[in-house]
Amino acid sequence: MKSSDLLIILRHYCRTLREVLYGFTTYEMDVSLRKERGTLNHYFTLIIFGDLLGLPLLPPYYTLRLLPHIFPELKAWKRSMLRERDLMDQVPDV
Repeated sequence: MKSSDLLIILRHYCRTLREVLYGFTTYEMDVSLRKERGTLNHYFTLIIFGDLLGLPLLPPYYTLRLLPHIFPELKAWKRSMLRERDLMDQVPDV
């Protein structure tokens, strides 16, 4: 066995060990923080661009000033806010 093959195997085991430790320690926190970040992002966009859905909350001047920052996510946000929701969407995964 060459030293390069041994080095590849060692890197593979180190990566596997790192992924297992990540799963044991911080994976659940990471998932919950990502969900919370997405929820807060939706709320922020709703406050800023609520007039697109019929909820005028801010004057148009401030909305237009923030438009370049939100524009890349605007289409996906509108689609997610206007999609039909089911009662089972609120039930946690079992």
